[in-house]
Amino acid sequence: MIDAIDRAIIEATQAGLPLVAEPYAAVAKQVGVAPEEVTRRIERMLENGLIRRIGAVPNHYKLGFRGNGMSVWDVPDRKVERYGRLVGELEFVSHAYHRPRHLPLWPYNLFAMVHGRNRVEVMEKVERIAELLGEDDRGHEVLFSTRILKKTGFRLPPLPPTTAKS
Repeated sequence: MIDAIDRAIIEATQAGLPLVAEPYAAVAKQVGVAPEEVTRRIERMLENGLIRRIGAVPNHYKLGFRGNGMSVWDVPDRKVERYGRLVGELEFVSHAYHRPRHLPLWPYNLFAMVHGRNRVEVMEKVERIAELLGEDDRGHEVLFSTRILKKTGFRLPPLPPTTAKS
């Protein structure tokens, strides 16, 4: 469970931290607590799994990476976790994860988002992944982005208004 201060911190940060030199101090001022209290509570919420992570979410298009493609791979199930970690550590991959196959139409179980300045660059990077996987690359495809989707995580719904009794 979260209390009113935790909720206020989440609401103040769920759309992103303030773009200032001391973002936690700005959140603390908004919430009405000391910056150390914000830090302590965020650390506790991370430890308890209420918050998954705090990280930057770049707009790849604005950074010049317009050839983004989701690469999908058919690798042995017993190796998918290890390959997910290896591929996810590549500098041009923003995220890699395991997904279930949907046979016979969809044999792919490893997904990796590859970023490049254009599609040719993405395909060159996909070939680097194929080399890394070697014989365990039993087939792959690249699904290129056709539009930008707004990336957001879970948002707390607003609390219902309270009614005062007269």
